[in-house]
Amino acid sequence: MIDTNILWHDILESIKVSVSPANFITWFAQTYLSDLKKEKDRFVAEVGCTSVFVKTTIETRYFGLIQDSLSKSLDSPCDVLFIVKENPALRKKEQLPTPLFQGNINKNEQILPVVKNSGMRVGFTFDNFAVSSSNQMAWAASDAVSRDPGNAYNPLFIWGGVGFGKTHLMNAVGYSILEKDPGTTIVFCTGEQFTNDIVEGIRNKTTPQVRNKYRKSKALLIDDIQFIAGKVTVQEEFFHTFNALVASGSQVVLTSDRPPSEISKLEERLRSRFEAGLIVDIAPPDFELRCAITQIKTKEKGLEIPMDLIQLIAGNIETPRKIEGFLILLTSEVRIKNSEITPGLIESLLQKGSETNGKQIKKSQPNDVITAVSKYYSLGKRALLGESRARPVARPRQVLMYILRMELRIPLTEVGRIVGGRDHTTVMHAVNTITHLASNDVNIREDLRGIKNSL
Repeated sequence: MIDTNILWHDILESIKVSVSPANFITWFAQTYLSDLKKEKDRFVAEVGCTSVFVKTTIETRYFGLIQDSLSKSLDSPCDVLFIVKENPALRKKEQLPTPLFQGNINKNEQILPVVKNSGMRVGFTFDNFAVSSSNQMAWAASDAVSRDPGNAYNPLFIWGGVGFGKTHLMNAVGYSILEKDPGTTIVFCTGEQFTNDIVEGIRNKTTPQVRNKYRKSKALLIDDIQFIAGKVTVQEEFFHTFNALVASGSQVVLTSDRPPSEISKLEERLRSRFEAGLIVDIAPPDFELRCAITQIKTKEKGLEIPMDLIQLIAGNIETPRKIEGFLILLTSEVRIKNSEITPGLIESLLQKGSETNGKQIKKSQPNDVITAVSKYYSLGKRALLGESRARPVARPRQVLMYILRMELRIPLTEVGRIVGGRDHTTVMHAVNTITHLASNDVNIREDLRGIKNSL
């Protein structure tokens, strides 16, 4: 008789090796082996999941990993089924809810002063960095550097858009190095801080001290290195600092909002040195990654949000930094007003958040949006604004009303007037429909992103 609890524990232990800690706890921590039976010459395993979203994600992304692990453990072919079902063992135990991740902060409190003195942020570690296809290469490279600093990739150059996790990863590298040896000298700063230090050194005749600060470190981590471009003296000083560090076997990690080849006014000799190491980019996070990030951040802030509302947030906010800002707004709303977290509250705050965060298309006019939607769906404007209720026309019309309302902040009645003289309740229904579809329909999310990009 096979003990399913022991078997599933062994499976999870093997899966831990293949996924990041944040992804493991996000998707696998609450799963269990609901049933295992043998039919003829093969087993059939039934895996219980906490929600439809968790089930869909695991089934889509990790089916092969789970099936291979089960087949190896059972030494027999195994079919896997996924179901949404609460774990009865958890229901019997009256436990305090566990956090989504267990960071190294609690395990290594003795290094916190060193982390702070190095200029790093305490909460940015590998344990709470969610990984998906959009950032997997950057995460793997950073992890390799943290395990073998100065040898794996030197320099490591990470680039990507604002709020995609570059600083988090670079900070995690420094934190991991200090975990292994708290005595390691690490300097973490921004390109602006490096520039200011050089300027102050020249002004106060303390340039040798400034050089020693940077050149004697075992790891130099500089955020937004593009800031030094165009500053001749600063680039000269950084060039010699870079050479000294690499020659001594110290690790250099740099981040930027663009690759070295696209940083204007960057000296060619610096560009060639940056390109001699490993250059990796972080793409915009996909929906699954945004869900994982939202879960991590909600647990950090002590919020309990159901998965369907996690999806609602992740489907309507496109970057981790905006997600963080939204959750700060939600936290203050819940704690100051003693409100409950409901779909209505999330929807209203998403609209408020779009006022402060969604400025990228504010300069567009209603006609620009109509043209963009019309071109994207290959629909004539007359049909788009007309009376037809056929799905190929009605859905683009709802998307149009959603963008006019949520992005341009046009009143409901005015949106109705622009879109063929419709009632404000029709507009409200369209906005609510697209808001919810954005949380579970990948096509709608891609449509919204494509239209916004065109604007």
